[in-house]
Amino acid sequence: MSPVELVPAAEPILVPWGWFHGFLILVFVIHLLLMNIMVGGSIMALVTGLKRVSHGKRPSFQQDVSVKLPVVIALAVNFGVGALLFMQILYGHFFYVSSQLMAVYWLSVIGLLILGYYCAYIYQYKFEALAGLRNGVIGVTAVCFLVIAFLFTNNMTLMLNPTSWPRYFVEPGGTLLNLSDPTVIPRYLHFLTASLAAAGLFTAVVWTLKEKKGVPEAETNIRRGMRWFTFATLFQILIGFWFQMSLPDRIMLLFLGESTLHTTVFIVGLGLVVQALYYGFKNRVWPAAFSLVLLVVVMTVMRDLVRRAYLAPYFKVSDLQVLGQYTPLIAFLIILIVVAAVLVHAIRIGMKRARKSEDIQPFLTHSNR
Repeated sequence: MSPVELVPAAEPILVPWGWFHGFLILVFVIHLLLMNIMVGGSIMALVTGLKRVSHGKRPSFQQDVSVKLPVVIALAVNFGVGALLFMQILYGHFFYVSSQLMAVYWLSVIGLLILGYYCAYIYQYKFEALAGLRNGVIGVTAVCFLVIAFLFTNNMTLMLNPTSWPRYFVEPGGTLLNLSDPTVIPRYLHFLTASLAAAGLFTAVVWTLKEKKGVPEAETNIRRGMRWFTFATLFQILIGFWFQMSLPDRIMLLFLGESTLHTTVFIVGLGLVVQALYYGFKNRVWPAAFSLVLLVVVMTVMRDLVRRAYLAPYFKVSDLQVLGQYTPLIAFLIILIVVAAVLVHAIRIGMKRARKSEDIQPFLTHSNR
């Protein structure tokens, strides 16, 4: 059976595909940054916790992670849902099939996410009481996130490879993974190293802000974060080339000169990697953070180009039927603006209360003495 025959018909869309494509890129960039901080932060907390327990030091870094991790998880999940929705509008007929082929594993993502999220809350609210058990709790969170990332990697690659779909007729139980695809492992490791780099830089940014307030151990944690960022980025270069070489020749060559657009995006990405590494070795936190955000944007565009190249023999988003109904889009944009304004206002209130709490804390400590 030809794989083309297995591809479902695409549903018509209300407005031109560029709207959904733009929202997908924007939301996925935010999701990717948060997700990297979420996964990498849990791993850093575990590794640092194991080292600090062995040296008997005060766990200020892990405690800071424990406070921020549940918030980051919530934001990452919400932006991830948005990214999935926009992706399904454009590529839902591929994503639906791949999700069905690995349905057993795909449904397990919900349970793994709940377990990881629950352990993150325990890690925060029972941090002191857990004592020696805290590394085990954050370890469960890290493992859950790593498994979820592996399952997502399988699904995102399986949807791009209709030639593997006929396996369903041999194994129809919803337990198919895409392990025979040579891009799965390097793609997964590329995400993992990116997570460690982003979490390390996020750590450096957070403790740079704390350093201005005279918080103890700030300089140590800034150096720690920049080390994680720099060396993870170095390793990511190697993984990135492995990932590129694992792509089918027709796609890989697009980024090596056959397509001006693909090659330009690739060169810009390499330049940003070099720039980020330069600032990383120089311990320049803010320029490195700016470079990383730009790099994530470029990598997101590159990821989109790879996906479109994979699906080109079967489907092009420009071929989607457009119904020309703009009322839902207008309603969505209005609600989006209102919700964004409410969130900004809520964040401002939260930051003001946090500053007041920090101002009052020294006074309370002095009074208790």
